[in-house]
Amino acid sequence: MRVFLQALGCRLNEAELERWSSDCRARGFQLTTEAEQADLVILNTCAVTAESVRKSRQMIRRTHQTNPQAKLVVSGCHAALSPEETAAELGVDLVIPNTDKDRLIEIAARELDLPLMPRSATEPGENLLFARGRQRAFIKVQDGCRYRCTFCIVTRARGEERSRSIDDVVGEIRQLQAGGIREVVLAGVHLGGYGSDIDSTLAQLVEAVLNRTSIARVRLGSLEPWELDKDFWALFANPRLMPHLHLPIQSGADSVLRRMSRRCRTEEFRTLVTQARATIPGFNITTDIIVGFPGETDAEWQQTLDFVDQMTFGHIHIFAYSAREGTKAAKMPNQVSREIKRARSQALHELAQRQRRAVLTAALGKDYAVLLESDSSRATSDKRLWTGYTQNYLRMEIEASADWQNRIVQVRAAGLSSDGERLVGECVDPV
Repeated sequence: MRVFLQALGCRLNEAELERWSSDCRARGFQLTTEAEQADLVILNTCAVTAESVRKSRQMIRRTHQTNPQAKLVVSGCHAALSPEETAAELGVDLVIPNTDKDRLIEIAARELDLPLMPRSATEPGENLLFARGRQRAFIKVQDGCRYRCTFCIVTRARGEERSRSIDDVVGEIRQLQAGGIREVVLAGVHLGGYGSDIDSTLAQLVEAVLNRTSIARVRLGSLEPWELDKDFWALFANPRLMPHLHLPIQSGADSVLRRMSRRCRTEEFRTLVTQARATIPGFNITTDIIVGFPGETDAEWQQTLDFVDQMTFGHIHIFAYSAREGTKAAKMPNQVSREIKRARSQALHELAQRQRRAVLTAALGKDYAVLLESDSSRATSDKRLWTGYTQNYLRMEIEASADWQNRIVQVRAAGLSSDGERLVGECVDPV
């Protein structure tokens, strides 16, 4: 039984794919990177924007056209919000709701009467993540969200908050490490709310992962800024916790944040960023900005540009507001036109690019430990161009002839790539 897995959207969807990979191996299924070769195709859909829905539907149709003989299982937020519509899509054999995602392989095997292969059918010690070309694993530690931001449909699709036990998370990380994984990312829909249902906290989880595993690098997924207190930054005293956080602010205008029902204002966000950078040198903050939220005036948009200009983010995920049926924002007056959203997005992209290059330029001459993840051979040279990320999540490339995949090497940032989007490094000494 050959299985093809594909996801759209957030890191949590990626984490779920990796959990399904492990479950497939336990049943003796073989993963394939080619949908055309699969007997079973599993798609993890997204619904965060209208464009995500379009891409999810396109992914379903394309998969069936590519391999109509394969069994097709669909899950994720788009499937959860429109199960009947998704089930009616040509070729979909099974729709599994988000609440049953942790048992997806088990349910699919039962409902579709999939054959069970003996464990010996897979190579001993085979690591499915490396088969997919990954050195970093996403770990789903939490699902669901208690908050109801007016633009967000994901909370409806994901349901109530549910946290995995610390023992379960630690056990999965140990297993991944034994298979060669060097870095894990703890992910959740409302990651900062981890443990609210099991009398625990995110800080306790992070401490347990650092104390009870020896995984080389630990990262945190997207965190709502209002979840962090002043003691949170002390966790980063452990050098294995990577000095980077993605903190979505969504707007630089407090009036817009109120309409969004966000629980953090710009001055509070500024204080958090200042604390992080004062406590951990080189700490990298990335964020999300929604452009053209209903009622966003020219003055409010200028406040956002001014705020972003003051923050110097390492990267900004820019989303043009997309009305999602079933959310409060979709019914708000004064919806912003597509033309205005396009112009504002362009202005923010230009500002974000300048900031990213400023962050990269400030890194020049400094030494970093880089986890090398991929390479591309050069036709004019016998050397390979390896790429990976620094501790604070800056993209780095280094030219070397050795086979250094999945190694952590000490690299000095010597320059910028020709497009100015990455650091170019020189090897100092392998770690």
